[in-house]
Amino acid sequence: MTASDAHRTIEAIWRIESPKLIAGLARMAGDVGVAEELAQDAVVAALVQWPQAGIPRNPGAWLMAIAKRRAIDRFRRDDALGRKRELMLRDIELAGEDAFEATDNEIGDDLLRLIFVACHPVLSMDARVVLTLRLLGGLTTAEIARAFLAAEPTIAQRIVRAKRTLSEAHVPFEVPGPADRAGRLASVLEVVYLIFNEGYSATAGDDLMRPALCVDALRLGRVLAELAADEPEVHGLVALMEIQASRSNARVDASGDPILLLEQDRGKWDHLLIERGLAALERAESHGGVLGPYALQAAIAACHARARTAAETDWARIAALYDALAESLPNPVVQLNRAVAIGMAYGPEAGLDIANALTAEPALKSYHLLPSVRGDLLEKLGRFSEAQRAFEQAAALTKNARDRALLLKRAATCARA
Repeated sequence: MTASDAHRTIEAIWRIESPKLIAGLARMAGDVGVAEELAQDAVVAALVQWPQAGIPRNPGAWLMAIAKRRAIDRFRRDDALGRKRELMLRDIELAGEDAFEATDNEIGDDLLRLIFVACHPVLSMDARVVLTLRLLGGLTTAEIARAFLAAEPTIAQRIVRAKRTLSEAHVPFEVPGPADRAGRLASVLEVVYLIFNEGYSATAGDDLMRPALCVDALRLGRVLAELAADEPEVHGLVALMEIQASRSNARVDASGDPILLLEQDRGKWDHLLIERGLAALERAESHGGVLGPYALQAAIAACHARARTAAETDWARIAALYDALAESLPNPVVQLNRAVAIGMAYGPEAGLDIANALTAEPALKSYHLLPSVRGDLLEKLGRFSEAQRAFEQAAALTKNARDRALLLKRAATCARA
């Protein structure tokens, strides 16, 4: 095996094994930052040894064994070794070198703990996102920086600060108890969906989508659904992401320009992802009770997925689902989406009334989709000059080049009408 082949293999193995490796080490060391450093030391050792010795039969176990040896050496060198570290050292030594050969339940518990730590509310949202991608997505600092169009040193600083914050706050490596779990789970789901959304509709740059982020978010969601199978909102989020991701191939044309939902070729939708999404939605609904915000959004997405053509879309049901979503998640963005649904179900005038009422919302002052929605509804009403101005306003607000081009094209169409 050549060195370059070995390096590519190690990168692939790291992406797969690093969350389990870091999670297991964090349980032993009690510190996420230390755990990642130990895991990185093991990868460095692999880069040195595997090109000559070959890939071991169980790469994850090999990496864990090396990381544990590094942990033992590190703790023994620590002059300030206290009683707590002594106990950790004893636990690591007693675990032996086959600790990676844990049961699925043990690995699952460690991963669930790591997810809750990485998404802890003590961190800012930006910090939660980058730390989750780093620890659970296996992404490098450079990959995260490219995904969010940020400078690599900026992302590196966020990661360092996040790990330091967790350490200084003495955040325990554990799944929160029943009293705190609901709030903490909401933070976890918010982080995963934020990652997905940045991949699905990039907020800035030249590309409409960043598919790699969607893939990472979907993988995290699927893992979470296995680890927290009794949480309906986890399945609701997975359902929503699966169904939305199913449209990816139909969302842009050959030039990379966006295609609106109702104009997409539904034959290009990924029906396997749709089936997976509908199955996840069914799991969310099977728990009974009132559907949460993610499950409600998944139910809305399912209405589109089940319609064979745009004309067959059940807009009345979508509007009713948005009414329910607005009650459980009262925010202006939901109301804006509700305006679209109401406009489709009951006429553009009804939708425009809702959208116009949102123009005074401070949270939507710089949100390009508000004038974009108003432009669409005004165009349908034949108020072309007003629609043109709305589309131009939306184009001025968006930071995405592909969205801007589409909005200016629609403004030009209105100008010619």
